[in-house]
Amino acid sequence: IEPFYTNYNTFCFENGIILKAVHTDIESGFKVPPVEEFEKLVTPRTKAILISNPGNPTGTLYSKEDMLALGDVARKHGLFLISDEVYREFCYTNEPHFSAMNIPDLGDNVILVDSVSKRYNLCGCRIGCIVSHNRDVMEAAMKYAQSRLCPPVYGQIASIGALDTPQSYFTEVRNEYIARRDYAVTRLNAMQGVYSPTPMGAFYTIARIPVDDAERFAKWMLTDFRLNGETTMVTPAKSFYKTPGFGADQIRIAYVLGIPELEKAFDSLEAGLKEYPGKTV
Repeated sequence: IEPFYTNYNTFCFENGIILKAVHTDIESGFKVPPVEEFEKLVTPRTKAILISNPGNPTGTLYSKEDMLALGDVARKHGLFLISDEVYREFCYTNEPHFSAMNIPDLGDNVILVDSVSKRYNLCGCRIGCIVSHNRDVMEAAMKYAQSRLCPPVYGQIASIGALDTPQSYFTEVRNEYIARRDYAVTRLNAMQGVYSPTPMGAFYTIARIPVDDAERFAKWMLTDFRLNGETTMVTPAKSFYKTPGFGADQIRIAYVLGIPELEKAFDSLEAGLKEYPGKTV
């Protein structure tokens, strides 16, 4: 489902896999398209549906109904459903996160990907896991893992300690991210010509900005613009799309800083948009 985590492209390319994208749009908040859009792309060579829930870069959270519908497609066509759920603790609705592992009657066709790096703010700690009831999948994963010998020892020790983190920590983090998200979306949508949907998970949002090319704008912000000696770095969204032409006027924002720092960042972004030579409004 595009836009998607850029490394999915890399993983597919390295393994000779052809990745086909089901498009979502910013106007709908990047909602999951009807199942017919998935089935249009299914061929005898199709092996899996790959999703991120909640999503990077959009922050989109798929509902139970969305997941069940994707499960129906996977079951109907004998596909794997690969669900990247590394952000599942970061959900901002009253409904609990619905994991692909809870889809009925899909069993061996679900592969869940998880990590400690997001949940416990251990960025750079390359400790994760693959979970599946499918023995063949797990045996193949084990062979790959053994060829890599082992994850970093210090990362393993830190991860073991992190597993004892009390639930109260996640409640505090969730509330903080909701406040940051609300501030970020409010600031973005108050800027002339800018639009951001309200993400319901993770800590990212995609915003459409009034520029000729978001990649050129991002570079200009780093090389040519300063506000009080500082600037804001944004991620051009084009690389998150498989379909050519999409994302050229979009950026990803990661609201991982506290609100005082976000305030300075958005002040800089807003001033930069006003001064950028390639603005379209």
